[in-house]
Amino acid sequence: MKELIITKNDAGQRVDRFLSKAVPLLPEALLQKYIRLKRVKLDGRAAKRDEKLREGAVLRLYINDEFFETPSPDNAYLKINTPRLILVYEDDNILIADKRPGVLSHAGDGIFEDTLIDNIKAYLYQNGQWKPRDEHSFAPALANRIDRNTGGLVLAAKNAEALRILNEKLKAREISKYYLCAVLGAPEPPEGILRGYIFKDAVKNRVYVKNSPEPGAKLASTRYRTLKTLDGLSLLECELLTGRTHQIRAQLATAGTPLLGDGKYGSEKQNRAFGQKGQALYSYKLRFDFTADAGILNYLRGKELRVSEVPFAENIFSLRIVDI
Repeated sequence: MKELIITKNDAGQRVDRFLSKAVPLLPEALLQKYIRLKRVKLDGRAAKRDEKLREGAVLRLYINDEFFETPSPDNAYLKINTPRLILVYEDDNILIADKRPGVLSHAGDGIFEDTLIDNIKAYLYQNGQWKPRDEHSFAPALANRIDRNTGGLVLAAKNAEALRILNEKLKAREISKYYLCAVLGAPEPPEGILRGYIFKDAVKNRVYVKNSPEPGAKLASTRYRTLKTLDGLSLLECELLTGRTHQIRAQLATAGTPLLGDGKYGSEKQNRAFGQKGQALYSYKLRFDFTADAGILNYLRGKELRVSEVPFAENIFSLRIVDI
């Protein structure tokens, strides 16, 4: 229970509007529910949401303690009333979500907003699968992340053991990740492996592909195959054989077939000519190719999962996921 004494500056406000500011982590719908359930008392009686507060009045709030914490990226999930998640797969240990382009995987650089991990935490908190007050250090976490402007499959762990295993398997390349992308032109040959050495310029937040090793550059390999070519564009499937920053985007651009809609490595003029807004890149499929013991996740061995749709594949090439 939390007790609040109304000051001169607080007086005159409606109960619900005052509480929305006094308890900023409490979602609006839950706030209204608590008032209806009489868990908000005003001077010892059940408060009404629209009654005005007077100076010196006492509000007693029978609300979970976590809603009184200071808002931060770590507890942003509390503010989410209805989690926005497209679940592709879920079991007791993991879940896999289809992140839409434009959504951040994590908060960063002071950004406090509706991220993918916020929505996953809100979902697990609200359905009782995660109880933060019972945990000493663990919180649901993403095992991989994809760029804000890229859509697709993201793995999340519900417990520490699952997170450890996923991280190990991703590092060992025992979880295969496949992307669909639309590119300008047609690659030659139609399928193969792009190899190069990627150097990251952290200041410019971009990478450069080198033909030979040099200090600071890391080997990058991408297997690709052409699925369809139409009106100057090609739809490719790309498999990441390594996992470098902007790997697919930079390697395709270096090969002369830049990603459609990519403003950093592609051609803005050509993007405008095709009317494309946003980069046409989607992490559409993953497969658990475990070669070694996977502990509590052994049951996932050989399992393959896909998103239900990739808009640019359907809109530009008339190809559905089930046809690929």
